[in-house]
Amino acid sequence: MKVTHDESTFTLTGKIWSATYPLEELPKWLTFYRGRKARFPKAGNSYDATIAALEQLERQLAAKS
Repeated sequence: MKVTHDESTFTLTGKIWSATYPLEELPKWLTFYRGRKARFPKAGNSYDATIAALEQLERQLAAKS
């Protein structure tokens, strides 16, 4: 999973998909993917890369503040 950002948005890019969201929605998407991992344990580690990428972005943005 790859995450990039500009001044107002971030983009998640997976193997076969990508999506762009406003930066202010980052906490919402972190909550969503963490919830998916908790609610669907049979999915194994399929959400781990997305969560890690979003957490990394969160850390980067916090360091710039």
